[in-house]
Amino acid sequence: MTTRISGTGGAGVSEKRVIGNVLRGSIGNLVEWYDWYAYAAFTTYFAKSFFPTSDTTAAFLGTAAVFAVGFLMRPLGGWMLGRFADRFGRRSALVLSVTLMAGGSLLIAVTPGYQTIGIAAPILLLIARLIQGLSVGGEYSTSATYLSEVATPGKRGFYSSFQYVTLYGGQLLALGLQLILQALLTEQQLTAWGWRTAFGVGTIAALSVMWLRRGMDESASFTKEKGDDAPGDRGTLRALAKYPKEIALVVGLTLGGTVAFYTFATYSQKFLENTAHIPRRTVTIILFSAILLAAILQPLAGKLSDRIGRRPLLLFFGIAGTLLTVPIMTVMGSTRNPVGAFFLVLAGLVVVAGYTSINAIVKAELFPTKIRAIGVGLPYALTVAIFGGTAELIAQALKSAGHESVFFWYVAGCVLVSLIVYGTMRETSKSSELEERPDPVAAGER
Repeated sequence: MTTRISGTGGAGVSEKRVIGNVLRGSIGNLVEWYDWYAYAAFTTYFAKSFFPTSDTTAAFLGTAAVFAVGFLMRPLGGWMLGRFADRFGRRSALVLSVTLMAGGSLLIAVTPGYQTIGIAAPILLLIARLIQGLSVGGEYSTSATYLSEVATPGKRGFYSSFQYVTLYGGQLLALGLQLILQALLTEQQLTAWGWRTAFGVGTIAALSVMWLRRGMDESASFTKEKGDDAPGDRGTLRALAKYPKEIALVVGLTLGGTVAFYTFATYSQKFLENTAHIPRRTVTIILFSAILLAAILQPLAGKLSDRIGRRPLLLFFGIAGTLLTVPIMTVMGSTRNPVGAFFLVLAGLVVVAGYTSINAIVKAELFPTKIRAIGVGLPYALTVAIFGGTAELIAQALKSAGHESVFFWYVAGCVLVSLIVYGTMRETSKSSELEERPDPVAAGER
């Protein structure tokens, strides 16, 4: 018997159809994040191509700066594509975001190095990263909204957790390709030209997903909202401004989570190589293995949130992240044992899972359909740009200044701020805007 779904997100839609929509949306999300993380994964190879220097830390600092600047476009992407998604549909916005990502990846793949075109090389790298930042800013808001809306009521935490499954999956693809290239090519070949393969693969994959996404179903929530009235103030900043408390919640929810995530999921690669002095290929294996297990953990945590609520998982992350970040990073920096380093990275990612597994659904549950994409995307992207995107830059700068351990306390402090928010917020699954209810603004309840 085919299970039929009632409720806003999947009214009259079979469970099989829901799974198909989630899978197609998730594959596109996976490719987007592969393209985004290929930059972080291959930085160690192309850093000196764009920022020639004999000091490895200085070269990493240059690419980290470009990595951080790319985040500045994410709020613009969250606003532009979030507005587009709220006015014209989630599917169209998802097609547009992956098209932009394909363009950014292609530019990185074909840009000559500093030795060939001089200062134009890092400038073109920066432009490509800005395009990718615009894309991924819109991708997050729209995919988080889409996955939450098409999910089965009562299983929204489980289905929406696949956003971070595919986010981690994109990073795994980047690291997996790195392992393959490390096996096939020499260090000299990887540094000279091999790293460009990663961005060429990303370009082809993104173009393929662009075609795939054109056949996705539109979410029932948006279709119903679109049929109820003219565009009006759907997706506008004016409409979003009526939800100041929810905007502040998104910022508070995100601050500690994004700093901790980028610390353990991306910066740890450079940290283990440059501070713990573990060989590069060994570090890649460590990170790949830890992230694979973290990806598997996401839907389990998401399903748990459908049973016990979102807030207990957030509190777990906030408490553990505040107390354990400094000890984990301190030991990680001094270890020379690859197995020990693996368990330390994994411990950090397990803690962060309390945030990553449910952050999409918690944000989506805060806003009504007409501003859900921009509400989820814009304040989130601003917070990620200010704190997540600068995490590696701050870490590298403090290391260069001889105060690397200060960064550990910085991460713990950011998590503590979010813990305060988690301790005072309501349980969003009990008052979700994803379920059918009157708009509280329209009903005069604010």
